[in-house]
Amino acid sequence: MSGDRCLTQNHIQDDPTFPHPLVVCPKTKTCGYREAMSLGNKYVRLNVGGMLFFTPLQVLTCQNSLLRSMFSGKKEVFTDKEGWILIDRSGKHFNSILNYLRDGTITLPKGRQAVQELLAEAKYYLIQGLVELCQNTLQDNKEQPMCVIPVITSCKEEEQLIQSSSKPVVKLLYNRSNNKYSYTSNSDDNLLKNIELFDRLSLSFNSRVLFFKDVIGDEICCWSFYGQGRKLAEVCCTSIVYATEKKQTKVEFPEARIYEETLNTLLYETMPLPDNSLLEATRRSYNNCGSLSEEEEGPGGPELRERVRRIHVKRYSTYDDRPLGH
Repeated sequence: MSGDRCLTQNHIQDDPTFPHPLVVCPKTKTCGYREAMSLGNKYVRLNVGGMLFFTPLQVLTCQNSLLRSMFSGKKEVFTDKEGWILIDRSGKHFNSILNYLRDGTITLPKGRQAVQELLAEAKYYLIQGLVELCQNTLQDNKEQPMCVIPVITSCKEEEQLIQSSSKPVVKLLYNRSNNKYSYTSNSDDNLLKNIELFDRLSLSFNSRVLFFKDVIGDEICCWSFYGQGRKLAEVCCTSIVYATEKKQTKVEFPEARIYEETLNTLLYETMPLPDNSLLEATRRSYNNCGSLSEEEEGPGGPELRERVRRIHVKRYSTYDDRPLGH
């Protein structure tokens, strides 16, 4: 044999030529390490959490560790009736343990969790060098946040963020306590969907757009879009619904409109500003999904850059979508 060998229980059971099948619930006995080496050579048979390993005795004893104590006669070891030495630990990272004992260094597994798991095994086996290697790696590779979302606490802070940003800006204002009526049955779900969409957009476009949240404004749920320090559009997601004799507040989730306005802000990433024909192409009528304020109506022209699209989702409607009094 030229190196370690790891075999699973299924592999052994499926191979009729293998002389030492793994017993699921083995009968154990205590013995010295010399007695445990029933192969009669310098290789040791290990059963680590159900995974089987062949490895040279010199690998297990080459560094000061718990394994050296086990295989130098200082500690008793347990074997099953087939002579496999039992170690009551997970075998997932034991191959990495053996590689470190043999070579003095290893390539650590990918992912913070995997390194933490290996660190736990290294501590159990008292392999100080591997413990330090894992700890240094975890300290150097602290997970950094994918993006940082400011939460504004005043109008002055909001103005400073918008004016100082070299990127387009998207703001989500949400404040459930601003409502003076009861909410419709789907409003809470739609408010949550707006917040989740904000999180997805901020992860996708954080390198190109500044996203921030406003939790002190007067609206319940409202999106605002800015470019070059100017407000470009606003999507208000609340409406008043007349159901029988009482009013209710309804929160909508105009996902497609929010996506479109976010993409429109990317036109303002760089100077100079886009020409009027390109701006006009993004300012079509919204009759199918909302209504424009009077500021938006009128012919196009140079003043397009100064006006704001305010889009409201069914501002006043009845429970059957008919105008009140009709």
